[in-house]
Amino acid sequence: MPLAHGVGGTQDLPIPAFYAYAGGFAALLVSFLALGLLWPEPRYAGATAGRPLPRAVQRLAAAPALRRTAAGAGLAAAAFVAGHLLLGPDDPARNPAPGAVYVLLWVGLVPASLLLGPVWRLLNPLRTLHALACRALGRDPAAGRPLPARLGHRPAAAGLLAFTWLELAAPEPAATAALSAFLAAHAAVQLTGAAVYGDRWFAQCDPFEAYSALLARLAPVGRRPVDGVLVLRSPLAGLDATPALPGLTAVLCVLLGSTAYDGFSAAPSWIGTLQTSSLGRTATATLGLLAAVALVAVLYAGCAAAVRLVSGRLAHPLGAFAHSLLPIALGYLVAHYFTLFVTEGPRTVALAAGTDDPAPADPPLDPGGLAALQVTAVVTGHVLGVIAAHDRAVRLFPPARAVAGQLPLLALMVCYTVGGLTLLLAA
Repeated sequence: MPLAHGVGGTQDLPIPAFYAYAGGFAALLVSFLALGLLWPEPRYAGATAGRPLPRAVQRLAAAPALRRTAAGAGLAAAAFVAGHLLLGPDDPARNPAPGAVYVLLWVGLVPASLLLGPVWRLLNPLRTLHALACRALGRDPAAGRPLPARLGHRPAAAGLLAFTWLELAAPEPAATAALSAFLAAHAAVQLTGAAVYGDRWFAQCDPFEAYSALLARLAPVGRRPVDGVLVLRSPLAGLDATPALPGLTAVLCVLLGSTAYDGFSAAPSWIGTLQTSSLGRTATATLGLLAAVALVAVLYAGCAAAVRLVSGRLAHPLGAFAHSLLPIALGYLVAHYFTLFVTEGPRTVALAAGTDDPAPADPPLDPGGLAALQVTAVVTGHVLGVIAAHDRAVRLFPPARAVAGQLPLLALMVCYTVGGLTLLLAA
């Protein structure tokens, strides 16, 4: 049976069911009741929140030399990966390219964006290639048609779905031919979009830039939307400032659904289904991935419809509360990919340094510590989602309906928590 991931696997041990479910339910219920009693007014003003960092830090962050260095590093890394895909062995045990994409990029962007902000905007080699081409042609990189308002993050959602399909459902995700074809198609789409719409295309439509920028909403340091000043802020204040662009909900549903499928794909029953399905492994895995994303989306859409019904006045609940899904997605990402990152990450670096077929690193946590981390990540993500949703609800709803309007959201959080913990237990 091929591994579900492009490289490596998540060999995490089961979590004691009673403690996992009891802790999850208690955390959600207590936080919901406490917020209803103690949080009657909105506290987060994301667009204006934050304490400006010292001017020296502001100058350093905006320094052209720093940006050029980051852009050069991203371009060099892309050239390194492309070279190994074209000239290296078609064996992920001896080729660092698959690990660079699936581990250092896909998973590594999570801690990098949480600590440093939207780093892929600086590192993105396609943005750099576009800028270099524009310079050679004497063209402003920002020149182009206005982006249609309805476009939003929808191309990014489609790109993320394509990437997660390659990682989780494609027959040979680590094969150099498959990975080269995906990256070539990704580059062609992104560079064409930038040629038509200018470099603003990348911020909204590049799947990895959108992914990094959304995760950076939870970073303690970020740029204030009203004036662009670099500030120290509450992560939930940064989350509150997330623009409700079209396609935001789709991006978050893809992240949640693909991570859910990743957990479910390790269940023995699903492995047996893949091995015996008359449709074949790839088609069955594709249907499973799409079903997981669709289930997440249907549950959220049903919750949004119920919120609109209870509140009696909210016209667009899908966008109004989509930001509250981001901490949940982050919790799932940490729970499912922590082991992969800390074991396969060093191995990929060793491969890139020239070591032949290095062994994966030993996990830094014992099974008990790993189980505690997984449960904590999932439950904390849901609690932060409850807080973000509550703060938005007391801003949007009349006081008499603020708590009642959140009941569908609480039910949704409970469903997602049960699902997330069940997947961890089944892995």
